[in-house]
Amino acid sequence: MPRIAYVNGAYLPLDEARISVLDRGFLFADGIYEVTAVLDGRLVDNASHLARLERSCAEIGLTLPVRIEEITAIQHELIARNGLTEGAVYLQVTRGAADRDFVAAEGMTPTLVLFTQTKRITDSPAAAKGVAVCTLPDIRWARRDIKSVALLAQVLAKQEAHARGCFEAWMLEDGLVTEGSSSTAWILTADNRLVTRPRSHKTLPGCTALAIAALAAETGIVIEERPFSLDEALAAREAFMSSASTLVLPIVRIDGAPIGDGTPGPVATRLRQLYLEFARRTAT
Repeated sequence: MPRIAYVNGAYLPLDEARISVLDRGFLFADGIYEVTAVLDGRLVDNASHLARLERSCAEIGLTLPVRIEEITAIQHELIARNGLTEGAVYLQVTRGAADRDFVAAEGMTPTLVLFTQTKRITDSPAAAKGVAVCTLPDIRWARRDIKSVALLAQVLAKQEAHARGCFEAWMLEDGLVTEGSSSTAWILTADNRLVTRPRSHKTLPGCTALAIAALAAETGIVIEERPFSLDEALAAREAFMSSASTLVLPIVRIDGAPIGDGTPGPVATRLRQLYLEFARRTAT
């Protein structure tokens, strides 16, 4: 069966899905995206992702072309048509298509595209072994809280990490870790405090991170929302990353240096299990 995508009201085979060459998402990265994980054929924490979608669109003055309830229905239809059991649904909305001009034309109809991807999420070898990250300067724009399709800086960071044999890049600004190129950064201090950045314009508000913080708090872990330095991370008892497509992944090396004993720590391992239970319990 061919993969089926959704483009502006139509369900089409992926190789027939088309948008205009004049679409502002293509020309200017004038658009917003979201990725929702799928487990057992159901959407994980989707309400949180769609709330972030609405917020990001509002921040750039972009009106969604359909209601949120209709987007949810489209997601479910794509899961069914593609027979997706485990993976993700990708969504992208742009300001639409018009002759190229920095100033958007009035009355444009936004472009809405969704498609599915099969991915191995639950039984992840990376989760069992842990992953390595490298650090790079954070060269992104100032509004990182908006989930913009303008991802060139993240692409370059991810490619550099791959070239160094690492799974992810942690980005540094003024000596402090902001976040991963496509993930939220976490450390567990020597006195068992879980540290991650507070919500601000400097980082993307992670939907998975929000759920993990709540789960951690329920277990009695003390959470500190504050910036942390690379030196703190290197001295941490544990480190891990979180995102919709990776859930919780233990980090065992940063810039080649082992974190803790160089193996996945018990807190990250436990939080991954708790998140999986939460995801399966609440998926829709």
